[in-house]
Amino acid sequence: MGLFAVLLAPATAAAQAQAPKGLGTEEFGLSPRELVQAIEKTEELIARCMREQGFQYIAADHNTVRAGMSADKRLPGLSEEEFVSRYGFGVSTFYTGLPPQLATGYSPARVGLGERNVQIFRKLSPADQVAYNRALLGDEVTSTLAVALEIEDLSRTGGCTRKALAETFKPDQLKATHYNPQDALINKDPRMKAALGFWQREMKKAGFEYGHPDEIEPDLRNRLSTLTEGGKLLVSKMSPDQKTALRKLQDYERLVAAKSFKMQEEVLTPIEEKIQEELFSRKVQ
Repeated sequence: MGLFAVLLAPATAAAQAQAPKGLGTEEFGLSPRELVQAIEKTEELIARCMREQGFQYIAADHNTVRAGMSADKRLPGLSEEEFVSRYGFGVSTFYTGLPPQLATGYSPARVGLGERNVQIFRKLSPADQVAYNRALLGDEVTSTLAVALEIEDLSRTGGCTRKALAETFKPDQLKATHYNPQDALINKDPRMKAALGFWQREMKKAGFEYGHPDEIEPDLRNRLSTLTEGGKLLVSKMSPDQKTALRKLQDYERLVAAKSFKMQEEVLTPIEEKIQEELFSRKVQ
């Protein structure tokens, strides 16, 4: 029996496992309904917080935020594989230093903010735009609600977005160490452990030291944040050395993303889907 056949064969104990009651299939282990409620509550709180600070912000509806989440690694006319091949995970490869509201190309953050908020921002003076985003997003201006939810990392948020999330999510969910409980369950399955071991070995052969695919994007975001003063340094203002460092990071991102994506599609995703199907064989509320 080949490796994949072994990995995909039902594991007696794991096949009988069920997800704990209350664990959903969406981000942070929420059910689809809970995610909608969390988004709507957070957006209302962001709008209130911004009003209190003297700024106009229109609470985006669930569909708008969801569109921003879905825009991650997506461009019209490109499959996800083609996107990853050209742009990696889209972390450093689209970096300009502009706030998301002024982005003209790929920007899940801009999509998730909604067009009305983008237009409000664009009518402000440059000084007011800086103050607006400091109030809305804090120090890391790319960490909008949609982006934070999609990458399941609320720790990078700031400003009114962070304040609203703190009133909506549990304290441990706000930490960088928080891990989706569904993913944690899947990772414990012997089939996934074996597959991840294979993934690690193959990645190491290619020169990449990671323990899990979920470690790659946070690492890229940390490297980019360090290089760009939290995403606020314009490319046009970078020194020659900084531009060289950015190009190297972009090259690295393309290589590591392409290798990891291929391995995920061929090895990890089929097993993950099978285990998830077993875990949630009951109807998810």
